[in-house]
Amino acid sequence: MVTETNNSNLGFISAVNGSIVEVKGLENQVRLHDLIKICNYNIICQVIQIYSDRVIAQSFETTNSIKLNDKVINLNEPLSMELAPGLLANVFDGIQRPLDLTFSHFKEGKLGRGLEFPSLSRTKKWHFIPSRKINDSLSSGDEIGTVQETLFFKHKIMVPPENSGVLSFIVDEGDYTIIDEIYTLRKDNVDKSYCMLQKWPVTVSKPYSSKDQPSEPLLTGLRIVDLLFPIAKGGTFAVPGGFGTGKTIISQHIAKFCNAEICVFIGCGEPGNEIANFLKQFTETVDPKTGRPLLEHIVLIANTSNMPVSAREASLFSGITIAEYYRDMGYDVAVVADSISRWAESLREISGLLEEMPAEEGYPAYLPSKLSSFFERAGVITTLGKKKGSITIIGSLSPPAGDFSEPVTAATKRVVQGIWALDPKLAYLKHYPAISWISSYSNYPEYVAEWWSERDIVWPEINLNWFECRKQVNDILAKENELKYLTQLLGLRNLAEDQRLEIFTANLIRNAFLVQNAFNEVDSYTSSKKLLGLVKVILLLYNKTKSLVKRGFLIDEKKCDKVLNEVMKICHYIPNENFKPIEELRDKINNGSVGLVFKVHRR
Repeated sequence: MVTETNNSNLGFISAVNGSIVEVKGLENQVRLHDLIKICNYNIICQVIQIYSDRVIAQSFETTNSIKLNDKVINLNEPLSMELAPGLLANVFDGIQRPLDLTFSHFKEGKLGRGLEFPSLSRTKKWHFIPSRKINDSLSSGDEIGTVQETLFFKHKIMVPPENSGVLSFIVDEGDYTIIDEIYTLRKDNVDKSYCMLQKWPVTVSKPYSSKDQPSEPLLTGLRIVDLLFPIAKGGTFAVPGGFGTGKTIISQHIAKFCNAEICVFIGCGEPGNEIANFLKQFTETVDPKTGRPLLEHIVLIANTSNMPVSAREASLFSGITIAEYYRDMGYDVAVVADSISRWAESLREISGLLEEMPAEEGYPAYLPSKLSSFFERAGVITTLGKKKGSITIIGSLSPPAGDFSEPVTAATKRVVQGIWALDPKLAYLKHYPAISWISSYSNYPEYVAEWWSERDIVWPEINLNWFECRKQVNDILAKENELKYLTQLLGLRNLAEDQRLEIFTANLIRNAFLVQNAFNEVDSYTSSKKLLGLVKVILLLYNKTKSLVKRGFLIDEKKCDKVLNEVMKICHYIPNENFKPIEELRDKINNGSVGLVFKVHRR
């Protein structure tokens, strides 16, 4: 947390309106976004408006019992994140107060006001291994040394932005706290000392060398996502859905299984029980890549629905600032924000207290620009230290009554590159993930197609790559949607054979391939190889049967059900590394044996 820096910058409270505080006496000292502190309660506030005779600030804690004329001090710095070893496997609130320390301090199980615990421990020692020598010339983003932050994660200590010079001193390998002097840079005959700890304001993007085009997918293990609506590393996606459609499950799934090296999970206004459940799961779930708890590669920002709205509004930018820090080390970072809608509600509440002119449904007119300032910090970048890193942002939305035309969802759709639209009808039918293949879209398939082509499974029987498989599956599902009303009118048995084939294949894709059980150890995550094998088996079956139907064969519905069960068995019970059952099913389809999904008879 921040500390007092200049006791001469004093003002006093002239008005209080909810979480909004009016202060006089500081209007000539403070800058926009600076922090001020109410002395009697140690309450931190952020300046959001400056007038000639007063300053308006939003309090990050409840303003109960605050009196007029209470003294206020200017802290002369904006809200900033402490960036150093110790972030991973830690839980913070929206302004980076460590919740484990605060919980142990307040035995009644709730947070008190005026906490001044440091965000990161000043006493814990980390084993620092230097990687530079005296007289090395260094600039912003260059690596000085490393710290083993968790058992499998190497934390790189870098020169802070806007700093450079010749290395005049560096400590030997050993154990140091984050505030111990580690190295010294000399510039213009002036020495400046540095420790492991850096600070960066949350409202300012960290600088980088260049932004690059995304080319690699963020694999989620969800078959419908990785095939039909992929997200690239460095991309932006939204997950809109009404109550009970599975937004939280999808957000947690991505945090668990995506192939990013670091995950920053922002619980923005979520109920406390959901955050507690999330923390419990990540502590107990083992990462298959490391054999360690998943929490060891996650930073959790827990700003629950009963915490002050101002801290909720800040939590998104707190999380993205921490993500940028790890991105600058050259890592791929996934930021999962749950939920953007509750963050926007805090904006609406603060705007109402400020008596601003409301826009649609009471939200402030600057809602789209605020959203843009968050999502634009995603991307694949070349760092100042010439490393490659990325930030991928996935934000869930809770539109009232599932109305995707409401202001927050509409504004978010304009700034993201794809959505996974959750359908309440699918959720009602227990079809999970309830992602609608009609309403969802992604702008990234062309960017990631080459990555998939390099990992393609070459089968002579079906000469389709990932991009072509995706297109054919989309075509089949679209045809089924077109035939939906005709089927209701005439009945399935009265359709032409080629139309029945489209419907049976779409049924196989929907009920065997797209459905996944998040609580099934095997089915919860599908590898890229298994995904390609499954979709190629289905399309091989479809294409072979299509040619037979043109020659006058009929479809046997009972056999459809049998092979539907066989494909479901592979999805639900055959581990990713066991590819043999998929190859056996392919062979059965090729030789026309009983294993063929659609058995046909001549007229």
